[in-house]
Amino acid sequence: MLIPRILVFAGSIRTGAFSAKTADVAQRELALAGAEVTRISLADYPLPLVDEDLEREGGIPHPALQLGRQILAHDGLLIASPEYNASIPPLLKNALDWVSRIRRDNELDVRPFADKAVALCSASDSAYGGMRGLYHLRDVLMAVGAEVITSQCAIAHASTAFNENGALADERTSRHMETTCRILVERASQLSKRVEP
Repeated sequence: MLIPRILVFAGSIRTGAFSAKTADVAQRELALAGAEVTRISLADYPLPLVDEDLEREGGIPHPALQLGRQILAHDGLLIASPEYNASIPPLLKNALDWVSRIRRDNELDVRPFADKAVALCSASDSAYGGMRGLYHLRDVLMAVGAEVITSQCAIAHASTAFNENGALADERTSRHMETTCRILVERASQLSKRVEP
């Protein structure tokens, strides 16, 4: 049976970011659901603002190609995002936009997000838990060819949502996370194009 590879990252690189804590929880849940999990930080993929003139002069920036290769090497993604003014944080949007520009890599025709299973989580101190931003993020990912699963996890009142062990304190929210991770693992397995030796 295929063990799906899931790539996990947060949409913020701020020290102590709620989205990073959310990604920590998701990483543990995905492993419990049977996935092989890789955790990365967008801080390791520094990118200029998307600029077609820049792309025309120098091509896709190397960090975007590296991130695209990470995505291609995995069967699914879990993105834990903060919410900025009821929408997507600019760091995350810029990274997604650059990766979506990749069409060729090492002479191969590629589209990193095409038919990739994706799960979304958010965390915010608001009562909505960042859910408004996830609507926009879902639209962006669907526009670049990803298959975003229906289940998602929005963590409200994030400053008090995590216990001293980093787990979710609220049982209902914890169940949402568990369900979201389980469904992502199942769908990533179904969509995987990898062939086990």
